Amino acid sequence: MEKEITKEDFTTEEPWRIFRIMAEFVEGFEILSKIGKAVSIFGSSRLKPKDRYYKIASQIAYLLAKEGYAIVTGGGPGIMEAANRGAKRAKGKSVGLNIQIPLEQRPNRYVETLLDFRYFFVRKVMFAKYAKAFVILPGGYGTFDELFESLNLIQTKKIDRFPVILVGSDYWQPLIDWLKDTVLKRHRCISKKDLSIFTLVETPQEVTEKIREFYRKGT
Repeated sequence: MEKEITKEDFTTEEPWRIFRIMAEFVEGFEILSKIGKAVSIFGSSRLKPKDRYYKIASQIAYLLAKEGYAIVTGGGPGIMEAANRGAKRAKGKSVGLNIQIPLEQRPNRYVETLLDFRYFFVRKVMFAKYAKAFVILPGGYGTFDELFESLNLIQTKKIDRFPVILVGSDYWQPLIDWLKDTVLKRHRCISKKDLSIFTLVETPQEVTEKIREFYRKGT
């Protein structure tokens, strides 16, 4: 006798997962398509308000929001909170793309438009889909993931080129040196032009200027 399939059984089956994935894409596209031009800002969830990069992130978001950009973050604490805080202070659009993980991430109080995701890969599409630039401050594995995926997508021409801006030479310069000396020169795993996909800056004002310059030139 065949086992009766209950609703609970069905939701654990692989076909049902496809519908959950589709629902996340549909909701994300529907909501984010209305926010206009946006900048996605990334960085560590562990940095506190007294950290100088927290303050820098908040000012970056403030300036970009004043330029008319919606600010998109992962919705959590640290750099994400700082960026949403700066956007709200500028009376701009403050968006958080929260992720469901075992160590619960609660959305920060400065998020005004919140989307909640179960799947990392859907969330990552949303970060890139409507972004006119990525601004990347010091962070951990999640930040590195967003950085290198954006570089790879631009390198392989899977997405149109846009500014990828690293903030803080004290944090990023050792990584850049490794890319130049080991990845490029010693092993030739990338080409020299691949190093031009990203830019390193120090100040919030430089971030806004690099984005302005990119779109002024139409490159």
